[in-house]
Order: sequence, then structure tokens, then C-alpha cells
Amino acid sequence: MARESDLEDWLRTSYARAYRTACLILRNPADAEEVVQEAFLRVWRFRDAMPDVDRRDGWLYRVVVNACCSRVRADRARPIGVRGDDALVEMPAAAAEPDAAAQDSALAGAVIAALAALPEHLRIPVVLRYYVGLPEREIAVAIRRRPGTVKSRLSEARRRLAADPDLAGWADSVDSVQEEAQ
Repeated sequence: MARESDLEDWLRTSYARAYRTACLILRNPADAEEVVQEAFLRVWRFRDAMPDVDRRDGWLYRVVVNACCSRVRADRARPIGVRGDDALVEMPAAAAEPDAAAQDSALAGAVIAALAALPEHLRIPVVLRYYVGLPEREIAVAIRRRPGTVKSRLSEARRRLAADPDLAGWADSVDSVQEEAQ
């Protein structure tokens, strides 16, 4: 059993990433906050079953993802429309030029929209891999799938994101800027 002070410290440092993960999965900051609080209560309740330190993140994200999926199932009847996605777009650093800041913000919005358009079974592994930074093996633990399934879902998600017309325009502009720089 982990010491309670160690558990409190780990949860405190993990909260922001867990919240961002839930925001990206649920596309609604208010729902994400509730889900993360529920997940952290579950973690606290089952703290005696917590795995070793090196496997904790995968376990935590399994609890967070399960809570998100439970919320999605409960909200199936709720219309999907705009649900606060703008709150997920991070503002660029204050030192950025206004044009660059506007482009970064627009790109972030396009990425969030493309991510939101992915089906849940593809969106969750992408969020866990590229926003949380979990390795494929820990993602497999978090979503209770085999590592090969995670790898194929990530590949399919990347293929779909690359085919997104809004993101393709950004990729073309980045390519042309890189060519001009050379």
C-alpha cells in the first residue's frame, strides 16, 4: 500500500494531465472536471489495489478513460454541437508575434476540431499518446486492449487526421515555409 502522502502528491501532480485528457476525450471542460473528480475518488477508494510506481500512470488513465466512457454512454442522447471546445485551445506564449500567435491559435482550433471528429475508439488512444505522452504499452493498459490494437488504432487515427482537409491546408503551408527557409 502506498503511503497516503505519496498518493496525495502523485494525484496532485497528475490532475492537470488527467483533466486535459478528459477534456480532449469529452470535448467539454465542465464534464471533464466532474469525470476527473470521479476518477480521482475511485483511485483514492481503491488505493490499496494501486500498482507499483512504474505502472501507476497506466492505471490512472484506465480509471480516467473508463470514467469518460461512462459519461459518454450516459450522454448519448445529448446533442453534440459546440460544447466549449474553444476552452481547450492553448494560447501561444506572450512573446510570439501577433501573426504567429493567430496562426498557432487557428491551427490549434483545427487540430481540436479534427480530433473531435475522430470516433471515440480512435480519439482516446491519440489523446493518451500525443497529449498525455503515454507509451503504447501503457495505453493498452488504460484502454484494456492489446498493444497491437493500440498501434493499429493510432495508425488509423493518423491516417484520418492526415486526410482532414483543414489540417492538410496547414501541412501544405508548413511545407512551403520550410522549403522557402532552405
